[in-house]
Amino acid sequence: MQDLLSDVLGGHRLTEAEALTLMNVRGRGLWEVVEAADTLREERAGDVVTYVRNQNINVTNICVNSCGFCGFSTKPGAADAYYYGKEIVQEKTHTARDRGVTEICTVSGLHPDFCAGSYIEIIEWIHEAAPDIHIHASNPMEVAHGAGKSGIATLEMLDEMKAAGLGSMCGTAAEILVDDVRAVICPGKIGSAAWERIIREAHGLGIRTTATIMYGHCDTDADRIKHLGVLRRIQDDTQGFTEFVPLSFIHYNTPIYQQGIAGAGATGREDLLMFAVSRLFLDNFDNIQSSWVKLGRKLAQLGLAAGGNDLGGTMFEESISKSAGATDTDYLDPAEMERMADDMGRPLRQRTTLYELV
Repeated sequence: MQDLLSDVLGGHRLTEAEALTLMNVRGRGLWEVVEAADTLREERAGDVVTYVRNQNINVTNICVNSCGFCGFSTKPGAADAYYYGKEIVQEKTHTARDRGVTEICTVSGLHPDFCAGSYIEIIEWIHEAAPDIHIHASNPMEVAHGAGKSGIATLEMLDEMKAAGLGSMCGTAAEILVDDVRAVICPGKIGSAAWERIIREAHGLGIRTTATIMYGHCDTDADRIKHLGVLRRIQDDTQGFTEFVPLSFIHYNTPIYQQGIAGAGATGREDLLMFAVSRLFLDNFDNIQSSWVKLGRKLAQLGLAAGGNDLGGTMFEESISKSAGATDTDYLDPAEMERMADDMGRPLRQRTTLYELV
């Protein structure tokens, strides 16, 4: 393992088999992998820890799907079902503007009545209310859903979203890009090939996206490495990903956990190795986000020592992880982020969605 880590630091590109070996490390070897990842992080991203002032707007929790890992979605007519129209979306947008937010992120349930025009309209509402705020919206599943309802190609819908003011797209709905796992945790979602195709279409139109993984449920280490391999190949071809965001499975209120299909999420060792091995394997990514929403503040801070260079956003509103059972997800003050970064001996800097320092 020491020879392999030395080779990687010397420029060797990890194979998937080699990355799987590192993902299985136990004992003191964990810290050797973490140290190598931290060295590469310093070379590739520097010492600055970044964050973005952002706010979520989850327009609706009504969803045609019933993903096993989700505690957020509901069906039409349910007591807790909601949908925000133009007035509320623009009110929330004005609040975000007054807070100094630079990014508004919208990802919602797959409302049965939403078509391509619905998603485009939401972008137009936000852009009209705050034209200077970057809109980071939707994901490949929402694009597939909207385009399908409207009978148009996903490429056409993406082009229209961009014209309406879309700044970048979320790389969520990826979960694990292994179809036999998707068949268990999200059988109603598009397959891995469709997710990849829509991401590539977005990149081809100049729409940058994030890249994510949601791990710690029914997946294996081999599944996680296969997922990373897909992301690395896309990035080789397009250079369209802005960052990689590991999303540790929040299990408490999810159907697959309550039914005994999934375990109780990833362990701390698995979380740190996800960051470290991703940094070592994804040699064409500059930025890896350590999500305080998914990990909690203390483990997110340790993620910065395992290859991470970004703490994500202020959020201001967060519903999806909270619904799954996560706590303290609504807002993280930059002053607390600065305390976390300073304690690691690193400076904190605000960034834009596309990683330009403010």
